[in-house]
Amino acid sequence: MRRAIFLHFLLGTVAYLIASVVRAEDPYKYETWTVTYGQIAPLGVKQKGILINGQFPGPTLNVVTNDNVLITVINKLDDPLLITWNGVKQRKSSWQDGVLGTNCPIPPNSQWTYKMQMKDQIGTFTYFPSTLMHRAAGGFGGLNILARSVIPVPYPKPFEQFTLLVSDWWKTDNKVLKQRLDQGNSFPFPDALLINGRPNSFKFTSMKGYTYLFRVSNVGLTTSINIRIQGHTLKLVEVEGAHTMQEVYESLDIHVGQSMAFLVTLHANPKDYYIVASTRFTKPILTATAILHYQGSNTPASKPLPIGPTYHVHWSMKQARTIRWNLTANAARPNPQGAFHYGTVPVTRTLVLANSAGKINGKRRYAINKVSYINPDTPLKIADFYNIPGVFQLNKIKDNPPPGPIVLGTSVFNFSLHDFTEIVFQNNEKTIQSYHFDGYDFWAVGYGPGQWNPTMRRKYNLVDATSRCTIQVYPNSWSTILVSLDNKGMWNLRSAIWPRRYLGQETYFRVWNTEHSLYTEYDIPPNAILCGKAKH
Repeated sequence: MRRAIFLHFLLGTVAYLIASVVRAEDPYKYETWTVTYGQIAPLGVKQKGILINGQFPGPTLNVVTNDNVLITVINKLDDPLLITWNGVKQRKSSWQDGVLGTNCPIPPNSQWTYKMQMKDQIGTFTYFPSTLMHRAAGGFGGLNILARSVIPVPYPKPFEQFTLLVSDWWKTDNKVLKQRLDQGNSFPFPDALLINGRPNSFKFTSMKGYTYLFRVSNVGLTTSINIRIQGHTLKLVEVEGAHTMQEVYESLDIHVGQSMAFLVTLHANPKDYYIVASTRFTKPILTATAILHYQGSNTPASKPLPIGPTYHVHWSMKQARTIRWNLTANAARPNPQGAFHYGTVPVTRTLVLANSAGKINGKRRYAINKVSYINPDTPLKIADFYNIPGVFQLNKIKDNPPPGPIVLGTSVFNFSLHDFTEIVFQNNEKTIQSYHFDGYDFWAVGYGPGQWNPTMRRKYNLVDATSRCTIQVYPNSWSTILVSLDNKGMWNLRSAIWPRRYLGQETYFRVWNTEHSLYTEYDIPPNAILCGKAKH
């Protein structure tokens, strides 16, 4: 009898524990996105755009830290398609990254479901098509990861939040732009800037006396921008998932692929005010406007527009150094961000990565350390998982810029899990560069003019440099990041300037250890699409 009671008690306890685990599982969010071509006219000229559920730009995706997000993408385009989630770390699951090094693209008239967890993240991010030049036609949108209610944020809760997507834009069809690049021609200067798909007139309605959070992303292909609001100041609070010291700015530079969030308190006379975005380091300067509308006002916004910086490289570099990490704020988890003293961790390997341009077989190509990346027909991650030989070459790309001409190659850096790495981006060209690292955030510890050398380390911020996932490199300058390679998988390091990325300015990091364990990396998902050598 006692044995029966004990067994009953034991089974009940197990059932309770299982039920508790089920109840405690993080929430699920389901989306179905149909991607189609449709007619748009953001500049008054009818053209073919990429729509998601009929929208241009695509819907803003708002989720909460640790949410499990399942997005079924139905591809109605006439090309294979992938969508990447710019800034989402995809912890232990580069399978969901949505780039050609990790995923076979979704064929036309078929679908695939991304299964992602927004693990231990907060912040302002974006999504967009990573295939071909689809991004030049749309398909992009905002992706905001909100803090869990039990984790405080280091500023008063805003009355409302707004998402602003700033993009450079061309009247030219994306396939024509792709053809230009394929033929070796230069990429044209954009026709305009857009804010949320419009060159002007997009309206944000607000109320006097309240504070609003503006989440702003540069989803353009080529152009750095400056953002400002007439008659108001911007209190920066977050950059790509990191809470920042709350400095107040008249205007902020946002480079290609970058995102940030700032607070705006409505203290001015009730009327309409211009929100202004203008290009940086370009001739001519392009400008787009939106409207900050005080509720109840009938007074339209009036010119002149607030003036922003134009070229002013030193001004921008100086501002970049003022963006610092908030060491007293909580992150997505209840651990102080400053608890990881990155400046005291020994560096295990240094990479100096130089971008360059050249011609191969008479056509323009771009490269990192003289290797211009080409995509194989089998994704690197799938080839690695199934031990398929001949798909990529480990360490064909060197740790330092070599002499000689640029060459084609499917180049992959090989790293051990938990390596702590210093990466110096050296830009010897006259144009600004921007780099994004999938799967990680990193500390942007230094910016400087000229050629980097080891003595430049004295200028690093090793205390409160902000973490982020995209960094700019000014003309004829260098930028340095420190990154802990603690996310096992195959991860894309790419130029965020899309024509350069399309023509080879990217590479991959294979972050690896010999242990096969779900604690360090998930297995290939059962719904994975197979292609190339993996299909046979």
